[in-house]
Amino acid sequence: MKKVLTIGVFDLLHMGHVELFRKAKALGDYLIVAVQNSEMVEKYKPGAHLVCSTEERCYMVGAIRWVDEVVTYNSSDEIVGLLDFDILAKGPDQNNEAFQRALKIAEERGIEVVTLPRTEGISSTDLKSRVAK
Repeated sequence: MKKVLTIGVFDLLHMGHVELFRKAKALGDYLIVAVQNSEMVEKYKPGAHLVCSTEERCYMVGAIRWVDEVVTYNSSDEIVGLLDFDILAKGPDQNNEAFQRALKIAEERGIEVVTLPRTEGISSTDLKSRVAK
């Protein structure tokens, strides 16, 4: 069985997130989605202004039919080193320092890394801006 991991914040769940999960699940048999803990998001992205708590985001992500398991994480390099999986499905904008370390760990472990495209015209930042108006 091929296990796929994807990692993110997943605040204000939207079509782009669901498409990510659908495409990631198509890469294997079992999809694990790692949702970043709110405290860590607020620490490293103070302008993010999360709408949903860690628990709420995990609940919503877990309700998506393509998601088999939801876990929480503090740092992407830490979770990549801890979990057993075969493919890391990532977005094109996941390039921060911790994620670079995660990619190195994946490479060292022989884990395939697949970059999935963003869904055009939708993002959590855009949704927050539209709601604010």
